[in-house]
Amino acid sequence: MSAVSVDPVIASSASLRPMRDGDLDAVLAIEQRAYPFPWTRGIFRDCLKAGYPAWVMVEHGLVIGYGLISVAADEAHILNVCVAPERQGRGLGRHLLRALVKQAGDLQAGRVFLEVRPSNLGAIRLYHSEGFNEIGRRPRYYPARDGREDALVMAIELVADDIEKMPPL
Repeated sequence: MSAVSVDPVIASSASLRPMRDGDLDAVLAIEQRAYPFPWTRGIFRDCLKAGYPAWVMVEHGLVIGYGLISVAADEAHILNVCVAPERQGRGLGRHLLRALVKQAGDLQAGRVFLEVRPSNLGAIRLYHSEGFNEIGRRPRYYPARDGREDALVMAIELVADDIEKMPPL
């Protein structure tokens, strides 16, 4: 994997590069700020050991976001995608999502899946705007303060050249 540039109009100093074990402290710090029930270091490490495509978004030398996917047969699954809360709202998450979808297509996936909390309205709007559709629900999928929260299952079909035709920013 080589570094991927982010649209210079949105973030002239942000770029994507493959995640390394040495990035995990920064990734975990973002994960813990962004989510009430964050992934553990072990989960991230297991993903890296398994060879899942994993990226970090870097701005001015600092990790400000990350994303991981798994690809099997002709399907991809976005496992985690996150931009540091203080950097959200600048289009960085959209670029990170597009990079993950592009990577899935490059790896011959024909469909990309993800789960999202119904309470995460900003993420749901982003996914819909990028062409993802709700295809199901996983009951009690996520831990929550009052027990468990469902997950919306969303998917996008990758048709030839669709990635380049994604809606403009």
